[in-house]
Amino acid sequence: MNIYIANLNYKIQDDELRQVFEEYGEVSSAKVIKDHETGRSRGFGFVEMPDDEEAQNAIDNLHETDLKGKKLIVNKARPRQNTGGGGESRGGFRPNNNGGDRFNRR
Repeated sequence: MNIYIANLNYKIQDDELRQVFEEYGEVSSAKVIKDHETGRSRGFGFVEMPDDEEAQNAIDNLHETDLKGKKLIVNKARPRQNTGGGGESRGGFRPNNNGGDRFNRR
């Protein structure tokens, strides 16, 4: 089961997150999500546990508990959805060649 953890202290690293969840069973992976530009934690992460019963036990026991001064939000992760944002081919806001801005509708 993939578990979503929010409201993480910004100092928490992957290995520390793994250790917290290993108290409830086997952990396949633990990842604190970081900002691509700064490398700083974004305050949330994901833990993958192969045994659904152990994962649910971890969720039940860790949700709203304190970890380094922050109350954790722990839930079963929802499948990722395509938001449709982004690139020029989908339309959107982009600067024109002379430095001004225009709205690109395609």
